Amino acid sequence: MTFRVLTTCGVFEPGFRGGGPVRSLALLVDTAPVDVDLTLVTRDRDVRAGAPYPGLSGRWIRRGRAEVFYLAVRDPRAWAALWRRVRGVRYDVLYVNSVWSPVFTVLPVLARRLGVLRARRVVVAPRGELSAGALSRKAWKKRPVLGPWGGVLRSLDVTWHASTGREAADIRRVYPWARVQVSLNQVPMPPEPLAPIPGRGPARFVFVSRIVPEKNLLLVIEALAGLPGDAELDIFGPVEDAGYWRRCRQAIEDGGLAARVRYRGELAPATVRDTFRHYDAFLFPTRGENFGHVIAESLSASCPVICSDRTSWTPVLRAGGGTVIPEPSPARLRAEIARVAARPAAERLAARRAAGAAYALWRAGTSNENFLATLAR
Repeated sequence: MTFRVLTTCGVFEPGFRGGGPVRSLALLVDTAPVDVDLTLVTRDRDVRAGAPYPGLSGRWIRRGRAEVFYLAVRDPRAWAALWRRVRGVRYDVLYVNSVWSPVFTVLPVLARRLGVLRARRVVVAPRGELSAGALSRKAWKKRPVLGPWGGVLRSLDVTWHASTGREAADIRRVYPWARVQVSLNQVPMPPEPLAPIPGRGPARFVFVSRIVPEKNLLLVIEALAGLPGDAELDIFGPVEDAGYWRRCRQAIEDGGLAARVRYRGELAPATVRDTFRHYDAFLFPTRGENFGHVIAESLSASCPVICSDRTSWTPVLRAGGGTVIPEPSPARLRAEIARVAARPAAERLAARRAAGAAYALWRAGTSNENFLATLAR
């Protein structure tokens, strides 16, 4: 018996600026069970992109067993093409991948609420949007709608998809009534880590993530200010918050770090792991992660992670994958950076190999069961 799922998300491949959720969702699509008839609707361009993907806007594309529609949001013809395809279908699940997206969450959920879109169940994946760190950003805009929008979702008896137990707690903190199903994100990475590339000279640190307040790059820069020695930091990632990035650049200038801190631009997903291989540690004092795909990528490239305690990775990092800093401050992070930087190159290489071993142990214990398979039971 066919199980029909309509999935919506604001960004999908070939886009990549949405971070780990894009890759997790791509793997979910590509490994969907044979009895799942999957339709995915997404925007026709990447985050903050002025132009659509070449040849995809307003088109239906077959991807394995799934059909993907790249919606041109401002084109009535694209909406008409989408409506012709979904209006006569009775879906078993409407699966939305955001709490807030006006087009890809609010609109389909309200359509389901009004009976215009037919779906037996609604599943909401917040993708980290209900963490304390995420809610603190533009809180003036989010807090007033939490209650009313939660009332709509509760009236539909939605199921919440949490990637980790930590995210489940975030959801229940905001909506105590929530029925939450925890299913770890699938990870499209091999069981064995990449070998580290030995480095020479001063310690090399890296930051790889979206440049937004939640990822806490400014704290990394503040920690480097006043650090003795000549440790280096390379920054990779899309600038999602221009105002925040201006503050980061000002901190680099004020701290006299221009010679040691460099912005290297964005990384294509296929190059992330190979990039991590060249560094002694990944500095990531994040304010909260629903999963932390980039942490897995760093460990899989034998790059230790110096991280906050606001992720689900604490046991893996403490088992050899890196260092966990509770309530990180510039002083606390600076002390850890200084400790790594003071090690001889051979000791830094040994720590990198230990991070790879911690990854292999974690990867051996993970299950790559497709979340859609759990819904179809």
